[in-house]
Amino acid sequence: MMPPRHRFLAAGAALLLSLAGGAQAQPAASSPAAGAPVAKTFRWAFVAAETGFDPVKISDLYSRYVTTHLFEALVRYDYLARPFKLRPEAAAAMPEVSDDFRTYTFRIRPGVYFQDDPAFKGQRRELVAQDFVFSIKRFFDPANQSPAYSDMKDQGFIGLEELREQALAKKAPFDYDKPVEGLKALDRYTLQIKLDTPRPRLLFTLADSSLYGAVAREVIELYGDKTMEHPVGTGPFKLGTWRRSSQIVLERNPGFHEAFYDAEPNADDAEGQALLQRFKGRRLPMIDRVEIAIIEESQPRWLAFLNREIDLVTVPLEFANQAVPNGKLAPNLAKRGLQMERFVNPDRTLYYFNMEDPTVGGYTADKVALRRAIRLATDVKREINGVRRGQAIPAQTMVAPGTFGYDPNYKTENSDYDVGRAKALLDMYGYVDRNGDGWREMPDGSPLLIRYATLPDSLSRQFDELWKKNMDAIGVRIEIKPAQWPENLKAARAGQLMVWQLGYTASTPDVQDALQLLYGPASGGQNLGRFKNERFDAIYERMQRIGDGPERLALLDEANRIATALAPHKYNVHRIITDLAQPWVIGYRRPVFVSRFWQYLDIDESRRVGH
Repeated sequence: MMPPRHRFLAAGAALLLSLAGGAQAQPAASSPAAGAPVAKTFRWAFVAAETGFDPVKISDLYSRYVTTHLFEALVRYDYLARPFKLRPEAAAAMPEVSDDFRTYTFRIRPGVYFQDDPAFKGQRRELVAQDFVFSIKRFFDPANQSPAYSDMKDQGFIGLEELREQALAKKAPFDYDKPVEGLKALDRYTLQIKLDTPRPRLLFTLADSSLYGAVAREVIELYGDKTMEHPVGTGPFKLGTWRRSSQIVLERNPGFHEAFYDAEPNADDAEGQALLQRFKGRRLPMIDRVEIAIIEESQPRWLAFLNREIDLVTVPLEFANQAVPNGKLAPNLAKRGLQMERFVNPDRTLYYFNMEDPTVGGYTADKVALRRAIRLATDVKREINGVRRGQAIPAQTMVAPGTFGYDPNYKTENSDYDVGRAKALLDMYGYVDRNGDGWREMPDGSPLLIRYATLPDSLSRQFDELWKKNMDAIGVRIEIKPAQWPENLKAARAGQLMVWQLGYTASTPDVQDALQLLYGPASGGQNLGRFKNERFDAIYERMQRIGDGPERLALLDEANRIATALAPHKYNVHRIITDLAQPWVIGYRRPVFVSRFWQYLDIDESRRVGH
């Protein structure tokens, strides 16, 4: 049988041409045997490969799309509430929180069980408070090298960092059995968290089931270094089959506890109220199976959607003008009954400079001048109007739309495009063409070469070509180095990439995660560029401790000014996302801050066959 990605590549340009003219291709459909139950299946495609499914070891969006549906966190975001609302998940109710935001007490819901697995030796395994103690401790275990360690360290769990330091000092295994003051199971179902400093927004972090859902110690100990391949959670789905970087299949978890569709949309949210009225009280999940193909190239992914082989697609930039001209669904697509959702995503795209790299890194005036010149030479307006087909707005800072501190009227030098100023900066600091070959050299006369990491797909090549034109305009030579996403991520964490462009989507309604991209202690984790600045770190830590208000906004403004001045990042755009769903997909609404939605979907398989 042909692998999914190759099958979609073979779908052919004929379909695309016919649809461009408004004709509707009719793929052959096979009907199920009479009387046979039809499994409700949601078919989707990732644009990049996953890395694995152990929450403590992942950071990429695509792996987290899967893990958020396998595991359950203490609390969750309401599916329909906008902008956001927190509700209990594994907890029986929202926690008791001390007035100083330093003690959180959760009561775990009894009767929730992990999916069956050989690790449990034939016994049903109930979720208990100790599972969250173990799961959180795993982020501090040096052996796991967790990308999210710095985020968990920042929360200030009393005693956990000391436990980590003991393991490092003794070069011994992390002691999971040693009790700590900051993380206790008071009894079978009661979890208590104590923090060394106030954390008013701790629940925003803990609501992310893709990272902070509960795992069972028996599973981790059984599978050892294979935990990325053997996720076992209490969530609505379980991993069925997995062909790495090709196909992921999830199946309904037959042991999933009782959960029913319920939500709290705003009173004036007509769409949300309609969904609630339609589905309220339905047992979750409503579908039986999720099939995910990895289709990195835009054209075969778009063709797969048009050919009804996948059920939901974010319109690739290359086809935005045909699919949603002037932001409206094209008439030929509207006739097919396709559903559209369009919005500014809470994200930012950026390229980071490796601050430890001898060419682009460092904090001396000449190194700062080089990064600022490259930033000034980056034509974001051309990127938006060209490669992005108008599907973005310029980014001024790290702050994503819809998160704390975002101001659409805020302006910084980050968005300036001025080739003349860029050239003048380079000239002033000695980046000049000494040998007459048309390319600038370093101030010491050695070659100036920017090595730019990228992906090997056709859309990335368009971005690469634009960036090369930008650099050519100021006489800076670049070398483009394509590699697969997981390979680039691994190299980035090891500090081996000089410059890499990528996007970050906010996972909470707060700005703290964005600040962590420049927080010194997060170097090698979320801080891929290894930026270090004492004042920035102090701002980050102060902002963690205080509530939202004028002081926190003032600190955020100072943090933005530091990032603008030292230029460790170039912020490019906030993306406009257009999702299209097939007519048989019912109940889809893109989550705002997390990627969990599969259990809230229904699929009308009879309409799929009818099409």
